[in-house]
Parts: sequence; structure tokens; C-alpha cells
Amino acid sequence: MRFASHLRQPPGIGNPINALRPHPFMSQSVSASASALSPPAPPNAIEKARFNMIEQQIRPWDVLDAEVLQLLGLVRREEFVPAPHRSIAFADMEIPLTDDVTHAMASGQCMLAPKVEARMLQDLQIEKTHRVLEVGTGSGYMAALLGWSAASVLSLELDRRLAAFAIDNLERALIGNVEVRCGDGSQGAPRHGPFDAIVLSGSVSEIPKSLLSQLTIGGRIVAIVGQMPMMRATTVTRHGPDAWSTLQPWDTVAPRLRHFPEPSRFTF
Repeated sequence: MRFASHLRQPPGIGNPINALRPHPFMSQSVSASASALSPPAPPNAIEKARFNMIEQQIRPWDVLDAEVLQLLGLVRREEFVPAPHRSIAFADMEIPLTDDVTHAMASGQCMLAPKVEARMLQDLQIEKTHRVLEVGTGSGYMAALLGWSAASVLSLELDRRLAAFAIDNLERALIGNVEVRCGDGSQGAPRHGPFDAIVLSGSVSEIPKSLLSQLTIGGRIVAIVGQMPMMRATTVTRHGPDAWSTLQPWDTVAPRLRHFPEPSRFTF
């Protein structure tokens, strides 16, 4: 597969990603046993699986932006997946990022399905001059896609082990314009804004006003909003100091981001 020459590589690894020292997230014993059970697929098989992911999952989901599709072929998703789960790196499903699969899915510590990440990236309409905030780094895959598209990316991850895992993945991918910070992203990063784009890599019951206020004029935030069993991808664009517009163009479901407010369950 060939890619358009106007796609530019993000700044190299010579630019430090973060002061937090990276270390392998999955233990050596887990990685070794997984390798023994599942030998690495030959390169042609991996590229075929990547091609099928794009053509059979993502395009049919109305992801038609040429640069987004090229990025999905360029950034190696499988290298952001924990070793025990690399055989499902291109599957139409969420992928757990910890050894405890049940806890990972319940706590939102997972990669979103490829088609969901792709459509969120398309909805963001990132430009090469944009400063971007991501909440919920996970494995760093979405941050890598954003890094290829934008001038700079700040990505916030609540779990220290996942933050270290993401930093290691981004360093190996030679992406140097993404900064990963370990911390609560539910209030954004007001000291580092404003941002041209904000993405929440998980679901929330509603988008906090504190995040909306961190957008530039003309900036937009993309999030998955609502309650099970129905949620909606939501894009809010800021048109002025107190002027906003909202679109909810597609439905999906996604694990919750932690520490975001939930509506009261009590009724009177």
C-alpha cells in the first residue's frame, strides 16, 4: 500500500515525550508464554489483516477521509496491543489492556474498536497546526494517530502503568510530538490550553463545561456521550466565547472514562 506524500512524519524521538520513565507494561513471563503459544504472523498476513480492517470495518462505517484511511494503514496498530492480544489487533472489538480482562473492560482500560477510533479521528478534522488534548491515553494508539495529524498532542492517562506502556509504544513508533502525562483528565488541562481539538477516548454521561471552555474559538471536542445501551458520538464546536453547536451523527457504545460525573440514580 502506498501513501500520499503530503502526509508528514511527526517530530522524531529526539524530542522527549515525557519525564515518566517507560517500562514494559506486560510482564516478561506473560509476553514469553504468549509468544510461545502464538508465533508472530508473517508480514504479509499482518498487512492483509490491516487491509481487511480498513476495507471491511472502517470504510463501511462512513470513514472516507483519504488521510485518515492512509494513517490507519501507516500506524501499526498491532504494536500498541499487549502481546497476549496481538492476534486480535485488527478485530472489530475492544481490546483489554491489562492481564485481568474482566477488570479491564469494566474500568475502561481497553482500546476502542478500530472503526470507532477511526470515525472519531475523522470527526475531529485535525489540521497540521492544531494543538490537541486527549483524555484516556490507553495504549497510545489514538495518540499516535493524532501525533501524525497535529502539531502537538497532550494525552492524559489516569493509570500509571498504562501511561508507561503508552510512552514506550510511542517511543518505539518514533513519535516525538506527543506528551503523555499521568493524571486525572476529567477536568482537562486548563494550564496548557486552549486546544484546537479535544477527544475523549471513552464514554461519559455528559461533556463537562470545564472541557468546553478549554477549546479555542473554532475548536471542537469529540466524545461518546450517554448511557447503556445507547450512546451517541457527540461533536461540540465552539463558535465564540459563549456560542456552541452540537452534532450527534452516529450511535455506538464504549467503556466509561473514570472520574467523570454520573447522573444521580435516585428518582422521587
